Amino acid sequence: MSGVQILAVGPEDSELRLDRWFKRHFPGLGHGRLEKLLRTGQIRIDGKRASAGDRITTGQSIRVPPLEDWAGAPPSYVPVSKPRDSDLAALRAAVLYRDDDVIVLDKPAGLAVQGGTGTVHHLDGLLDALRFDAAERPRLVHRLDKDTSGILLLARSAAAAAALAAAFRSKTARKIYWAVVVGLPLPRQGKIDLPLAKLPGSGGEKMAPEDDGKSAVTYYSVIENAGDKASFVALLPVTGRTHQLRAHCLAPSPSARRSSATANMAERQRRSPARRASAISIFTPARSPCPTRAAACCKRRRRCRRTCGRPGASSAFPRRSPTPSPSSNSRR
Repeated sequence: MSGVQILAVGPEDSELRLDRWFKRHFPGLGHGRLEKLLRTGQIRIDGKRASAGDRITTGQSIRVPPLEDWAGAPPSYVPVSKPRDSDLAALRAAVLYRDDDVIVLDKPAGLAVQGGTGTVHHLDGLLDALRFDAAERPRLVHRLDKDTSGILLLARSAAAAAALAAAFRSKTARKIYWAVVVGLPLPRQGKIDLPLAKLPGSGGEKMAPEDDGKSAVTYYSVIENAGDKASFVALLPVTGRTHQLRAHCLAPSPSARRSSATANMAERQRRSPARRASAISIFTPARSPCPTRAAACCKRRRRCRRTCGRPGASSAFPRRSPTPSPSSNSRR
């Protein structure tokens, strides 16, 4: 690429960080090289020096200096293989709600949200199928584990993505999960306050309780139980640590009643835990409430009305995003 370019910021890139803008339009340009160009003043916004964290707005002009051919602007996403028509149709059928700002998707278990080592089939590679009439490709604003099914929120524009990300970051978004666990947690409703840390080793990313780990808090409520063998539990995470719900559900509880007969069930749960994101309560960028409860929720389990966020129903959890309280029932 030769010559200086003056590029205008489009509405789809409004409120984006400058380094993210370069990552999107010049994916071959490394971060170190970008920082050097910024330090030397070769990259400017409206003629002024800029930094990587500056937010850009529609109509601004970005000066892009001559870059090597490897820093050109191929598409920011190149699919590994062409998706099957059946996969695209199934993805569109999983849409629970759509407006100008968001898409609410019922993600199936087994589908990874993003790609990684050895993962070529993932939701991020199928998002073009959910463009519908929008000018932009939908954006991910949060993630679910590969084996977790349920509610996943997508933003339909850069502005919507920024607003939704801020809601998740400030904890004004309220997320409720379902899980099937071995044993019967006692008390039946309470708080799990166990710091988590990554376990060393090469067996993949694993989290476990650790006194010196990062703070992790989850509220829980038992909805149904099969004696003391297994329980259907609603979970409300306050923090968002990696694999937090899995680690908290597997953490030993001094009040949980278990027997040797449940050992095989516990091992199966460790290998393939059953979890579902059942509801998200959040305001869209237009400040209208978004109905994000799973469609089949109260059809299958009437008793879940206590925890699914249904209007007028008594909730098993605090109305606002809860914070740790010394007076709450707590498993430490």
